Formats: sequence, C-alpha cells, structure tokens
Amino acid sequence: MEHPSLLMTVAAFLLLLGPLVLLHELGHYLVGRWCGVKVSAFSIGFGRELVGWTDRQGTRWKLSMLPLGGYVQFAGDMNAASMPVDAIPLDVVERATWFHFKPLWQRFLIVLAGPLTNLIIAVMIFASFNLFYGRIVVPPVVAGFAGPSVAQAAGVQVGDRIVAIDGVPITSFDQVREHVAPFPGDTVPLVVERHGAQMTFNLTIASRTMRDEFGNAARIGMLGVAGAGPKRVRMGPVESLTTAVDQSFGVMGTMVTGIKQIVTGKRSVRELGGPVKIAKYSGQRLALGWQEFVYFSAFISINLAFINLLPIPALDGGHLAFYLAEWVRRKPLGLRSQEWAFRAGMAFVLALMLFVTINDLLPADLFGQ
Repeated sequence: MEHPSLLMTVAAFLLLLGPLVLLHELGHYLVGRWCGVKVSAFSIGFGRELVGWTDRQGTRWKLSMLPLGGYVQFAGDMNAASMPVDAIPLDVVERATWFHFKPLWQRFLIVLAGPLTNLIIAVMIFASFNLFYGRIVVPPVVAGFAGPSVAQAAGVQVGDRIVAIDGVPITSFDQVREHVAPFPGDTVPLVVERHGAQMTFNLTIASRTMRDEFGNAARIGMLGVAGAGPKRVRMGPVESLTTAVDQSFGVMGTMVTGIKQIVTGKRSVRELGGPVKIAKYSGQRLALGWQEFVYFSAFISINLAFINLLPIPALDGGHLAFYLAEWVRRKPLGLRSQEWAFRAGMAFVLALMLFVTINDLLPADLFGQ
C-alpha cells in the first residue's frame, strides 16, 4: 500500500484532532453555561491567537497557533489550566458567575463533561457501525492452527471449544483475541471443552511482531489458533448501543493494560505514541477510506478521554482529584498547594509531550527493535 502524502497526513491530522478537541471543549462549555458560569475564552489550540471573535456574552472564540489541544477559560480562571486568580471581585452578582464559586458538584460536572463527551462520541461511532454493518460472529471453536502454535504444542486439538482464558469466560472468538493479543509472554490457564468434558492447559502466550499494510509493526500475543464459520449478524438500535459501550470500555481497558505493562517493563516505552504518530496513522487510515478514518477517530476519541481522566494536575483528571479531595476534607486545598501541583503537573505533561514526540521521530533500530 502506498503511503499517503505529507499534505494528506497533515490534513487528516487536522480533520481528526480538530473536531475531537472542539467537541471536548464544547462539553466543558455547554455544561458550564448550563451551570451559569461566564466563559472568558474558548480556544482551539494553544499559544498566540491566529483568528477569533468575541460574542455578545463576552466569550472570545479563537483559533490558536499550536493545534495540539484546546481550552475553555471560565471567569475567575488565571489561565487555561483553570488556576483561580488571587483577586476576588467584591460584586456579588459577578462572583456568582465565577467557576470557582460554583458548588462542588457543578464544578465536578463541568470538568467531567469534556472527557465524557469524547467517550460519548466514540460510543456513537461504534454504535453507528454496529447498526449499519452488524458484527462478525465466530464461535470460539478451534478450526485449525497457524504457524508454530503454542496451543497445539500444549495439547489443544481441532474441534475444542475455548470456554475460558485466565479465568475469564469466553463466548466468541473475538474475546479470544481480546484476552490474548495484549499479553504476549504471559502464562495463562486455557480451558477448553472436548466431547463434553473440560480440560485445562497452562501455556505461555507467544509474542509475534505483526505489520499492517503500511509496514507499521506491533507486538501482540498469539495462541496460534484459527476459528471458522464467521457469520454477519444484524444488530438493532439497542444492541448496537450496548455493544458500543462494551467496545469503548474494552478499548479503555486495553489502554490501562498497556500502561501497566510499560510501567512493569513488559512492554517498551517505544510503544508510546504522540502527535507525530497520531498524524501518521490518521493519514494512513484516511488513505484507506472514510470508513477506516471515522472508525479510527473513535479510538483517538477514547484516547483523549482516557488521557484527560488521568489524575495529573493541569489535566481534567487532576481537577477531579482535587474536587474529590475537597469533598473528603470538606474544604478545598490551599491555593499555594494547588499552584505548586499545577506547575508540577504542567511540567510533567510538557516533558511527556517532548518525550513521545522524540519517541515518534527516532528510528526504532536505535533501540534494537
């Protein structure tokens, strides 16, 4: 497959990230306005303003230089990270429109609205695909073996039905992939049903490096088993939606697993990706067609929700952690403590962005991969 041009890659990146960031920030904005908070600025991107206008409510809508995110600045915010200003207005009416004087539950909902919007977007995309295209159903029955199969070496036979992996019940072949692919090198019990009796095999999931049509490599776990008899099943609106919710939380669960594996050393930090890698993959998905691109956008939307929910000061999750602490303590943390926490969080986020960008740009063979 021919790689997309630089122009297509940049266009795909902007088409992907722009709407997702816009909708994320709209989540904050709409819930904030619903709670009666005045909005000072709504920005797509960071840094110097490129173009903008001010509406009748006094909100400055603008497009800024660095298109790697965005922010909603509420009345009373010192900056885009929602640090409160030191000077408190004496006017009671004006103070009532400030974000930091709103009840705790309203502040919590306003901050949660951004990541929740991204999650809802992903659910709606998955649900639309489920409704219009249905789903492929493959029973978890071993129809054959692929390559050097660890399952075959352990004693699994053609015709065995996989009923559990690592204690998790299995009802479809998709679930086999879900509970095997993220765990290369792990030793797990595999339970199969053969002639009405259950048998357990302890095996180590094989590690394989797979490449897509553009040559992108990914290390995944494999048992070396193949299914048979795929069927396309139509889904109604309710089933499409409930399945989409399961898919979205499944993707988020895979992200949690990936981070744990990187922290514990089971996966390389080379697998972390930043804006360059997102741009690369977005261009490739667009080259494959709009369906691939839209489906890929659901995964990126979940990524945005997940990252923003991490309890890091300066991110939405950091604010939510502060509000939970305020709820437990019955009073907010001191402004000094919040200021230092936000500075540390911002430094961490910038350092992480720099690291993943360098990670994206350096060739993999420098690390022997």
